[in-house]
Amino acid sequence: MPVVRIPTPLRPHAGGVDKLDLAGSTVKELFDRLGEAHPALRERLFDGEELRRFVNVYVNDEDIRYLEDLETPVAPGDEVSIIPAVAGG
Repeated sequence: MPVVRIPTPLRPHAGGVDKLDLAGSTVKELFDRLGEAHPALRERLFDGEELRRFVNVYVNDEDIRYLEDLETPVAPGDEVSIIPAVAGG
């Protein structure tokens, strides 16, 4: 199964875990299952059916925006990382 890595700021919305093994063949399928298990986390990641602008997602260190976006295929052993953009001054 692919592994979805949860960043520290979002862990309270994912039951405190840092990673989840989820079944799915695309990033969208993984996130659908993630949202079913942790609805509060889905609210933080999505605006309707679209990823929020400040949420970056990588599959094996490749930005999905330069692949097939949410339809990017995943395979067992792949690592999907959620990286929220951070701003500061």
